[in-house]
Amino acid sequence: MTGLPILSLIVFSPLVGVAALLVIPADRHRLIRWVALVAALASLAFSLVLLGYQNGGAEFQYRESLPWIASFGIGYLLGVDGISVVLVLLTTVLSVVAIRYSWEPIQTRVKEYYAAMLLLMVGMLGVFVALDLFLFYVFWEISLIPMYLVIGIWGGPRRMYATIKFVIYTLVGSLLMLVAIVAVAIAHASAGHAFTFAYEALRNGGQYPELLQALAFIAFFLAFAIKVPMWPFHTWLPDAHVEAPTAGSIILAGVLLKLGGYGFLRFSIPLLPDAAREFAPIIIGLAVIAILYGALVAMVQPDLKRLVAYSSVSHMGFVMLGAFVFNAQGMQGAIYQMIAHGVTTGALFLLVGVIYEQTHDREIAHMGGLNARIPRYAAMFGLFTFASIGLPGLAGFIGEFLVVLGAFQYSGWVAAITMLVVIASAVYMLWMFQRVFFTVPSDWMRRWWPALRDMQPGEWMALAPLVVLVVALGVFPGPILHATEAPVQRILDAVHASGGLAILPW
Repeated sequence: MTGLPILSLIVFSPLVGVAALLVIPADRHRLIRWVALVAALASLAFSLVLLGYQNGGAEFQYRESLPWIASFGIGYLLGVDGISVVLVLLTTVLSVVAIRYSWEPIQTRVKEYYAAMLLLMVGMLGVFVALDLFLFYVFWEISLIPMYLVIGIWGGPRRMYATIKFVIYTLVGSLLMLVAIVAVAIAHASAGHAFTFAYEALRNGGQYPELLQALAFIAFFLAFAIKVPMWPFHTWLPDAHVEAPTAGSIILAGVLLKLGGYGFLRFSIPLLPDAAREFAPIIIGLAVIAILYGALVAMVQPDLKRLVAYSSVSHMGFVMLGAFVFNAQGMQGAIYQMIAHGVTTGALFLLVGVIYEQTHDREIAHMGGLNARIPRYAAMFGLFTFASIGLPGLAGFIGEFLVVLGAFQYSGWVAAITMLVVIASAVYMLWMFQRVFFTVPSDWMRRWWPALRDMQPGEWMALAPLVVLVVALGVFPGPILHATEAPVQRILDAVHASGGLAILPW
């Protein structure tokens, strides 16, 4: 523990970087890049203090509490449990990776780009540490605007279509979530409590009326399901990924999708456990569809980046499945899958960006034979491909194994279907890897052959932390599992103590 407001330092260190960027001339690109990187590294350094989190200690640690809008029961409340800690660390690591990778590809409006990336950090980190629901909503919305700018200004040819679709989907869900937050706060006050948006007070304030629980859960579900994204709310994701710059895709896949999963685990299930228990079979069904759909559509994608994007739909389906089978193995597997997916898919998007910056093409049919020309790049792509398909010893295995184990306790049929998808994911990822690296080079690729270069120092620097993490998470899962054990058990205790909603027809 420390007397410093460590969570505020983590969240707002990037904002200090934004303030510094405001006074730097726009043509000082090198200085701008260094300021942005130092601000992100400062947030990462402060987040390492959270490694001192005590697994057997208080539920929320490193707490900060200040009055904000006291007349409306809104406070500046921050705190972390084991789930928050691992997601904060993931966010700071991937943000540093994305900012460092951007040094070479981003050459226009550099100052505005790094300001947007740093503001995005503030929003994402704030979501994971906020213990006041109104504050959570503010940080949630902050994370929307910078990503809109990153895709809309530095994205591909169809960037405006992708950004408008992204904003419409996300904003509709966010507004519904705000309505649900206010409704829960009013219901809590109507039961004789002080009007507040404090998460712990709302969670411990007793049962809410059944109709309110059902409607509020649906509103939360729509907001978080769009962010995950679950089928059928996923259609914004492939377009956003394809049009986003590489660093935007790293953050989008690595962190922003996790905001939805975190929202379910932190707010939807603990605040409304009766509704969560009642709606769980529907959500599990949607999760299984997402797992199947994402894998099947990924198989037929001609674009390398779109293939990785659809694989994210399938992988995040595992997260939702694990979260709603309501046993310890499934829920811990869901959390572990979020971390592993952030590392592996973030790295895959980075590597897709490396070849795209050289050839300005991502068509799988246009590639081939890259292993002979750029072997180090091929080795790194292979490492993260195997991690993505869940090879034991790498990050992707632990989460998928625990989710399937939890699914077996819920239903053997559900587990069997998910196992088939694990096999299917190995098929389409390895088929893609073979076509890109080990087939005869296409005529199109032969034109680029003399100019192709292997991994450069800047790319190695950006990728190195993810290489370490993908192996460490596969070999040493204990620290994350221990950190999330107690928070998961609290969520499960709330669900198992609930009785469901009698008003629903099923």
